[in-house]
Amino acid sequence: MEKTLLLTGITGFLGGHIAICALNAGYRVRGSLRDMTRADATRLALAANGADTSRLDFVELDLLRDAGWTAACDGIDYMVHAASPFVTAMPKDPLDLIRPAVEGTDRALRAAHHAGIQRIVLTSSQIAMHFGLDPATRPDSIGPDNWSTTDNGRLNAYGQSKTLAEQHAWALAKALRLPLATLQPGLITGPLWDDDPGTSGQIALRLMRGAFPLAPKLALYLCDVRDIAQIHVNALTAQHAAGQRHPCAFEPLTIMQIAQAITEVLPQYRGKMPKAQLPNPITRALALFDTDLRGIVNELNYVPQIDTARGHALLGRAPIPARQSIADMAISLSDRALV
Repeated sequence: MEKTLLLTGITGFLGGHIAICALNAGYRVRGSLRDMTRADATRLALAANGADTSRLDFVELDLLRDAGWTAACDGIDYMVHAASPFVTAMPKDPLDLIRPAVEGTDRALRAAHHAGIQRIVLTSSQIAMHFGLDPATRPDSIGPDNWSTTDNGRLNAYGQSKTLAEQHAWALAKALRLPLATLQPGLITGPLWDDDPGTSGQIALRLMRGAFPLAPKLALYLCDVRDIAQIHVNALTAQHAAGQRHPCAFEPLTIMQIAQAITEVLPQYRGKMPKAQLPNPITRALALFDTDLRGIVNELNYVPQIDTARGHALLGRAPIPARQSIADMAISLSDRALV
């Protein structure tokens, strides 16, 4: 019997890849849109990436509105809640990110509970695991039981939104006995499925545009969007996935290493790449005047060992290497003339 998946955030970089993966695995997919006028373009773009869109339909949902959630879950077997606000420039008011993330999670999970959905997979983030910690006491190894700290002023608005939303999801799961599984990917890279690079493509895009003459000493944990999409789909039915967090931040690369991976496949952008690393004291000084830098200074030189065993187990194979993934993203950006 065909199973039906409600996928929130289908137009996002990750959401589109989840839709392609689920459709090609035989699911019917009901994708949520904030604006139904995007339905035709979304369908065409997914079809252009090889998805069988004959089993695809859309519903209109908003993270900040109650309307539509009950109807959207009618007849649904599974839910992937991938919709969440994400920005590269942090808002002045953290609630601009926190409120839709937490309230949207609440609406999604309560609607899933009302419909008796068999499994809910929530897209969280690595940033909910080990960011904002005190540099003097933070651990060298991070696992599924670790959480970021939201109340000491070190965690930016996005980190707060992802941490608080996932914590709220687990509180609801306990209270309502929900079959919840959560995933904690790092920076998601890989090829685009449409012409919207979204926020996931911004680091590669900014590097290719020459926005980083000097690079901060920051390591980012990369994971390929094709792997993360497959993990979402596998988590829908994996016997032991419910009730667990699944870190998927597979491989760390510094900003300089990311730049090198791009120029290895696109040498024409070499002149745009950072010339050297920015000393930490200068990064901290600049952060006094730059809110985006302020959000990363606590993480400078912090590269903990992350236990990704559960993420690896759900994937069932070796992840796509980080250098290949960022190279594929850069090629995609260049081919689509988005740089």
